[in-house]
Amino acid sequence: MDIAVDTRQRIINSARDLFFARSYSEVGVQEICRTAAVQKGSFYHFFPSKRDLTLAVLDDLSIYFRHEVLGKAFARDIPPLQRINRFFEVLYTGQTETKATAGQLYGCPFGNLACEMSTQDEAIRKKIDHFFQTAEHSIAETLAEAIAQGDLPDMDPVESAHAIFAYAEGVMLVAKTRNDPEVVRKLGTRALRLVTPNTVS
Repeated sequence: MDIAVDTRQRIINSARDLFFARSYSEVGVQEICRTAAVQKGSFYHFFPSKRDLTLAVLDDLSIYFRHEVLGKAFARDIPPLQRINRFFEVLYTGQTETKATAGQLYGCPFGNLACEMSTQDEAIRKKIDHFFQTAEHSIAETLAEAIAQGDLPDMDPVESAHAIFAYAEGVMLVAKTRNDPEVVRKLGTRALRLVTPNTVS
């Protein structure tokens, strides 16, 4: 790997891990540089500010989640409604792995930053919202397929996807608060009741 690319990625990785484990406001440039084993000059060569680094972290996280979470959850190898359940199973697996390695749940990195920064920085808010809409689009496509196949009654798949994703973010927050990944597994099985409360268990 090119040295410059490697240095930039180490800075991103260090910031991502520190923000995830703690918070944006608690982590300074000096600590990020120390964790990444780079000088401040290298940091500012790549990122004019911590805010610019945060936007790069969100881009990096978006790529990961599109492939490792959304890509796996919504692969078309199983019927559409089963993919909604698998979405929560993938979230559960990720939170279980975090608990095993860190001893605690960190929740959703996008949701964490949204809670902290949405009223503080418009660029960060928009970047997070763009990812949220990407996730909702995957859910909406899946619901539309289920409707077309007759597995769901006619409904607005976009609004229903919005509800399911909002539910997922809330579930992740509760799981983080209780430091218990089982919350994601148990409540995830009830997600489909948001769109078919009387017919889907």
